[in-house]
Amino acid sequence: MKKTLYVIFSYYFIQGMVHNLGHPITPTYVNDLGLNPRMFGFFFSFMALGIVVGSLFWGVLGDRYKNRPLIFFGLFSYSIAQVGFGTFSDPVVMTMFRFLAGFSVSSSITLLLAYTIYHSPDEDRVKNIAITAALIALGTTFGYQIGGLLGNRIIREVFYVQALANLVYALYVGVTYKEFDGKHVNRAKLTDQFKTALTLKPSLLIFLVGLSLATIAATNLSKYLDVYIIDSGYTPAQLGTFVLVTGIVGILTNFFLVPQVAKLNKNMWIMRYLQVASALIIVVVFQITPLMLALYTLFLVYVMAKSMFEPLEKNYISLSATPQTYASLMGVRQMFFSIGMVLGPLISGFLYEVNPLFVFYFSSVMFALAFVLLTWSDRHTLKQNGRLSPKSPPLSLDEM
Repeated sequence: MKKTLYVIFSYYFIQGMVHNLGHPITPTYVNDLGLNPRMFGFFFSFMALGIVVGSLFWGVLGDRYKNRPLIFFGLFSYSIAQVGFGTFSDPVVMTMFRFLAGFSVSSSITLLLAYTIYHSPDEDRVKNIAITAALIALGTTFGYQIGGLLGNRIIREVFYVQALANLVYALYVGVTYKEFDGKHVNRAKLTDQFKTALTLKPSLLIFLVGLSLATIAATNLSKYLDVYIIDSGYTPAQLGTFVLVTGIVGILTNFFLVPQVAKLNKNMWIMRYLQVASALIIVVVFQITPLMLALYTLFLVYVMAKSMFEPLEKNYISLSATPQTYASLMGVRQMFFSIGMVLGPLISGFLYEVNPLFVFYFSSVMFALAFVLLTWSDRHTLKQNGRLSPKSPPLSLDEM
């Protein structure tokens, strides 16, 4: 069991590094092509749209068939998409490759998460999810750092380097991934599997919509902060260094703080008020000058809040699944998560042109609305089970 988890953990680190090599140079790449700055958000949104479409598709297939060839094929297709994006300069063609990249990468995102949950005992699930989040954050920081340094010398070619590195990663998965023994295969009709996956209890549906809103906010901050830092006169290397620091903070939070927070058995209460804290912090951060002072101080508190939220919400959603539906439900979760990734950059592309700060204030509003929906979801669950006190003991799997 431990050996299997260690192999899975290595996937998260490598994927985090390889799949983020191109991010720090993408704003510069868009500018060099003479495209409208709005296209940066447009490209990202179409990649996220590919994830929306692909997540449920790969999740249902993952409950039905062997996962290794599905993950390998998805990673292989992702390399093709990155080569295409770095080769063509026509915005329509580039958008098509962004969609393909999202559809392809959703395979490994969805199936590796389901695999981790399947191999994690209930008492260790939050801890293991937190470790995977920490490792992908660590890989992301290295990816940004390497991509940023490469961006000081080359731009377009970074996507080719990324595609090659991803192919090596795909081969590594193909050699080391082992289909788990005793898998509970879902043999229902494929159409019935899709219908079942999309039939959600009201409390979970409300929670997932809240997750989408929180994702809109977090995605805007992640992607448009990159653009804002570059537009403020900082270099790709400085951006890479900042992401490295935030990654370290996220890693430490996931390794040391999340397991302790999970022991409190007040995960929903914590998830709700992390949204409130995030909303307030973002409003204050962009009132402080110079920018880097705010980013290296108060913004890091937001990074801690975001790092705590992700493993808690993944664990909460997993409680509604059975071994036969882990991949499908994680696909649904990734679908709602990615809807936020689609809508956020599309809306913020227009806001950024009017005033860059509007993007971040909009994110603050989204965090506040996410708090409202998570509270509604919690109240709905408590009322359904005859428990109205927020101090009630946690619900069992049968009560979800």
